[in-house]
Amino acid sequence: MEQPAASKVLMSQAVQPAHADSRGELSAGQLLKWMDTTACLAAEKHAGISCVTASMDDILFEETARIGQIVTIRAKVTRAFSTSMEISIKVKVQDMFTGTEKLLSMAFSTFVAKPIGNKKIHLKPVALLTEQDQLEHALASERRKVRLQHENTFNNLMEECSKFDDPICHEEEGTATTAGTSVQSIELVLPPHANHHGNTFGGQIMAWMETVATISASRLCHGHPFLKSVDMFKFRGPSTVGDRLVFNATVNNTFQNSVEVGVRVEAFDCQEWAQGQGRHINSAFLIYNAVDDQEELITFPRIQPISKDDFRRYQGAIARKRIRLGRKYVISHKKEVPFSTLWDISKKGSLSNSNVEALRSLATKSGWEINTTLEKIKIYTLEEQDVISVKVEKPVNSPAHVAYHLLSDFTKRPLWDPHYISCEVIDQVSEEDQIYYITCSIVNGDRPKDFVVLVSGRKPLKDDNTYTVAMKSVTLPSVPPSPQYIRSEVICAGFLIQAIDSSSCTVSYLNQMSASILPYFAGNIGGWSKSIEEAAASCIKFIENATHDGLKSVL
Repeated sequence: MEQPAASKVLMSQAVQPAHADSRGELSAGQLLKWMDTTACLAAEKHAGISCVTASMDDILFEETARIGQIVTIRAKVTRAFSTSMEISIKVKVQDMFTGTEKLLSMAFSTFVAKPIGNKKIHLKPVALLTEQDQLEHALASERRKVRLQHENTFNNLMEECSKFDDPICHEEEGTATTAGTSVQSIELVLPPHANHHGNTFGGQIMAWMETVATISASRLCHGHPFLKSVDMFKFRGPSTVGDRLVFNATVNNTFQNSVEVGVRVEAFDCQEWAQGQGRHINSAFLIYNAVDDQEELITFPRIQPISKDDFRRYQGAIARKRIRLGRKYVISHKKEVPFSTLWDISKKGSLSNSNVEALRSLATKSGWEINTTLEKIKIYTLEEQDVISVKVEKPVNSPAHVAYHLLSDFTKRPLWDPHYISCEVIDQVSEEDQIYYITCSIVNGDRPKDFVVLVSGRKPLKDDNTYTVAMKSVTLPSVPPSPQYIRSEVICAGFLIQAIDSSSCTVSYLNQMSASILPYFAGNIGGWSKSIEEAAASCIKFIENATHDGLKSVL
């Protein structure tokens, strides 16, 4: 059996002026070259033969490195399949003077072993010597499923996008077009750009792609763009020494403080160059933030699609963002961070009011972006650093006060929400506030989850027409965690019910995600499930049926 270090490689580099951009920070293109090289060495160490880059996805840049700092790259084979391997890449940056070390980037790359002649390859499995090895091995399989179903998921989302118009991009002042963001560049592949087989290094191609994408983003923001993440680098075919590589980049869409740039690479040998017929060898979608001269984040203008091709790229960016969110938040195995507030009856007024205010504050935040619509049910997402929130809006043919009465009583929630198994009142704090013990269904084959939450209801004040039902986790010594369940937490969630007229209202459900809540929303975020829509439709039916029956069945 292989030793623990057999598929690991460590590379350290000092950031020199030649590696930096105009702001004195490590060029993202240079970092991509180092990451690809380190990952390739790890793959070849495991396989024992030459390997080539098939794709690199899930690249997130958390920090930047500056001239004089040390960059350390650790690459490890997490799982070997038949002829391909997933490599996890972790990059840290260390300040030489203070010794402070920070996580710079995380990425996952896929490499394919190249057999010699007609020899068949079947890679040996990765030895799982620790609990961490086993976890990484399992998650690698989940990420591979996402990659394999990526095209089908993307096509389904594109079909879904075509059914509705983005209500924000039409008839809005300050919108921009992508007409001036197109960039083309040509590179000649020379021996230093290629490996010992004469094939162009994947990292070199990625670096060239990043250069043209940065120029494209800068033409829209008129600032200093910096690479924040990469959707995916997918290598469709090889290029060799002597090839001419043509890079075409353009902005596809913007999302508040970020912009997506698409890059397409075609390769031409001498004959193809003369005939003007190249080979599509690579595509990628790079996401940038940008800062102005005061180092403040720039808010990008909304993109106004003009042509049919503009609209296709615009919708494609929305679909890819959903899939990115799925990859980033669902299979990154984020650990649960405690958020629960210790319940103190002497502070019940302030705890209840802060519960309500947190929900209202979440609803009024800027940056909510429409994710999907289905039969008048609209789903929005809000991404803030490492936190994602979901908002579901739905029209209901019921008076607002009736909807409030039904939704504020959580003992009725299992009647319509398939995720809730039971909701039991364990403390009637006041007429408007109750503490519930909730059990939920099993997700992903794990143990079921349970929650202890404070639910605070508020009827409209004068000159207001919005009812509020807020919930957040609290800690009660009398209800300790049970080995039968995974004790989980709600950061901020609840309903806002706004009257439209005397017989109808709009119900909005909001949830700021914790790691324990994410599995219930994973499919919708990533685009491969409709569980949120199904729960929302069930909620509407429950309220409207109760109203139609004169509340006999539930009151």
